[in-house]
Amino acid sequence: MAQRAVVWTKTADIQFAGVLEYWFKRNRSTTYSKKLVRLVASITHQIAKTPEIFEATEFKDTRVAPLENFSIFYKILDTQIIITAFWDNRQDPGKLLKILQKSP
Repeated sequence: MAQRAVVWTKTADIQFAGVLEYWFKRNRSTTYSKKLVRLVASITHQIAKTPEIFEATEFKDTRVAPLENFSIFYKILDTQIIITAFWDNRQDPGKLLKILQKSP
């Protein structure tokens, strides 16, 4: 099967941008943010090639890819991978629960 396109939801995109901005402000450097962008690109490429590589979650049709202190939650469709959340694992898990329950 051909590689699927990776599509980020607005929520996931905002979360990822917020993490990048936080680390840029905290470190006063783009070094860590750039490293994180490369890691996320690598993981999403893996997901697109082999979507079932990462563990399924208790949420309907949702899988999770661990990445250092972060997790990428995604759903597999016929032609796309939908990134539903980019989560900093040090945050309140209650917030994540609400996001995943609302995800398409």
